[in-house]
Amino acid sequence: MKQAELSVIIPARNEAEGLRALLPRLVAILPGAEIIIANDGSDDDTLAVCAEFPVRAISHPYPKGNGAAIKSGARAAKGKVLIFLDADGQHKPEDIPALLEKFSEGYDMVIGARQSGSHAGSHRAVANDVFSRFATWMVQQPVEDLTSGFRVVKANKFRKFLYLLPNGFSYPTTITMSFFRAGFSLAYLPIHTPRRATGRSHIRPIRDGVRFLLIIIKIGTLYSPQKLFLPISAGFFLTGLGYYLYTYLSDGRFTNMSALLFISAILTFLIGVVSEQISALHYKDIDLADHEGE
Repeated sequence: MKQAELSVIIPARNEAEGLRALLPRLVAILPGAEIIIANDGSDDDTLAVCAEFPVRAISHPYPKGNGAAIKSGARAAKGKVLIFLDADGQHKPEDIPALLEKFSEGYDMVIGARQSGSHAGSHRAVANDVFSRFATWMVQQPVEDLTSGFRVVKANKFRKFLYLLPNGFSYPTTITMSFFRAGFSLAYLPIHTPRRATGRSHIRPIRDGVRFLLIIIKIGTLYSPQKLFLPISAGFFLTGLGYYLYTYLSDGRFTNMSALLFISAILTFLIGVVSEQISALHYKDIDLADHEGE
């Protein structure tokens, strides 16, 4: 693959130290590729470091979020193939050739799957494992790392889903599930990411913990809402049925709690039906536009 067809996109917020260590290695490995630093409102020396290397910096006037930086970089990129990695040094540029080799086998996206010991903390490793297992059950395909931001993807296919991507940290989940739903081909390549050597993470455990819990809902609604809502509806119905039988046999009556559980089952099922139709609308133009930019 010609390096002129590659665009490397690195979201960065106050990552001057990380970029100073990362960019020389990246330029040496991909000297002919377009390298874009999506500066998300940094107030350190991020732009000054970028000026020292043959890279292109685009800036937000204020911090908008990791996902917003990803979208800005994708819109500005000129290459047919996009490579995303973080600025903090956890993603090694030396792994890019292996990702590209796997990508050349005909996949639409190849994701670097972090192996044991690669996460910044045990809580993140556990969360990612839960998300990945749930996504695997949803799509019936192995999902080795749902939240990895280190990936190679076809630019024209990635841009189809820009409007779906959030401005926060859950963009990898959204784009991965969108690719599965659209029927695009994905592959994973095992990688090891070292712990952050410089700077500090912008993830906050409590604030982003709540957001990450919402990823479970997003996984279901992006891929197959009924697969998420139908078991919940069945749970309400069976609980209501069991409670009704208990109260009927013990007191000979039908209680308000049983009625509430039955109504909840019906409403949850109907929400799933509506969500399924809304989800389908996100992908209605994918096939028509699939050859754009090929």
